[in-house]
Amino acid sequence: MSSYRQPGTVLTDHRFTVPLDHSDPSGERIELYAREVVAGAKAGADLPWLVYLEGGPGCGARRFVGKQAWLGRALQDYRVLLLDQRGTGLSTPANRQTLALRGGPQEQADYLAHFRADSIVRDCELIRKQLTGGAPWTVLGQSFGGFCATHYLSTAPEGLHTVLITGGLPSLDASAEDVYRAAYPRIERKNAAHYARYPQDVERARRIAEHLAEHRPVLPSGYTLTPQAFQSLGLMLGTGDGSHQLHYLLENAFVRTPAGHVLSDTFQEAVHAALSFAARPLYAVLHEPIYAQGTRPTAWAADRVRDEFPQFDAGKALAADAPLLFTGETIHPWHFETDPALRPLRRTAELLAARTDWSPLYDANRLAANEVPVAAAVYHDDMYVETAHSLQTARTIRGLRTWVTDEYEHDGLRASGGRVLDRLLALVRDEA
Repeated sequence: MSSYRQPGTVLTDHRFTVPLDHSDPSGERIELYAREVVAGAKAGADLPWLVYLEGGPGCGARRFVGKQAWLGRALQDYRVLLLDQRGTGLSTPANRQTLALRGGPQEQADYLAHFRADSIVRDCELIRKQLTGGAPWTVLGQSFGGFCATHYLSTAPEGLHTVLITGGLPSLDASAEDVYRAAYPRIERKNAAHYARYPQDVERARRIAEHLAEHRPVLPSGYTLTPQAFQSLGLMLGTGDGSHQLHYLLENAFVRTPAGHVLSDTFQEAVHAALSFAARPLYAVLHEPIYAQGTRPTAWAADRVRDEFPQFDAGKALAADAPLLFTGETIHPWHFETDPALRPLRRTAELLAARTDWSPLYDANRLAANEVPVAAAVYHDDMYVETAHSLQTARTIRGLRTWVTDEYEHDGLRASGGRVLDRLLALVRDEA
């Protein structure tokens, strides 16, 4: 372990080894990385632990500097552990460069089947016993991290002192199709709100899509920018400032050259940064498997369900002189054609999409008997997580207190500073 300082904080690096397959503890092991953060003035204090589970899947824990965002509020009460979930950050990586070491696509798919919430929670339990001496700890789960926290409550509540969930109460039994069938209307509403705010973007988006349909440019990174790929910039619309950032991106799309108007370098660079999965390939590869339970394959559910919403078809929108609708948190087979970071993983993703032996993730009966204090922020009309699904689950978990708000979007935990976390702590402590 090594310790070092940032403004107002002391940080310590931790590395742990855990079984790849927790049902085979003597088998292959992988490494996990986690960063401990404590307020500088409390570095030697005996503080309770809070482990933060990042959203995703496939995203390493956020890299804070000092007491940014919600971390400052957490450090008033806790020693915080920022965990790079398996396959992410400084934990044993899983990407196009490393997965080839596993063998072919089938071996890669079998390997990645161990990277869902069930394995992440069992990782946490091994880490907890090493760090706390067996004492339960608090879990803060953002988005997919909340899915993990709900699984934690279902399978190992003895390890939990308190659970705090932000934008991440999953349906306990919805299929991937159910999830996306609920998602597209929400995404359409976010589009309507964006175009109402920035009506000039209707024509800008159409002009860009028409250009892409005609030219199919390849960005300097090797990313093929198709109209469908361009539509997936709608992922931005689910965050507090995302609509504004999308507007700024669209207004700088074209530049005049001797050859006529072409996509500007500035636009191409910004689009690549927004669309590339190079830094988080598991987000794409495992996105639908996080909903899979039992023998039903996910089978590219978002792509199939999209056919039920023809208003999202770029070609039809352009032909009908209709606004181009951006999409949201949906992964499609073409992602594995346009993105060079995903192309080598296409067959692996197809095998995961066809898989029929997924273990159950949630135990409704155990959640109904829950005794762990739980509070959850549910963002009204959250583009990433269906509010109705979240509230149904909230009613199932005994004792859970909800805070339903439209003050923030899905990134409220980060965007609010410490306000969202402070509210949840007040709820779970019966102070609000």
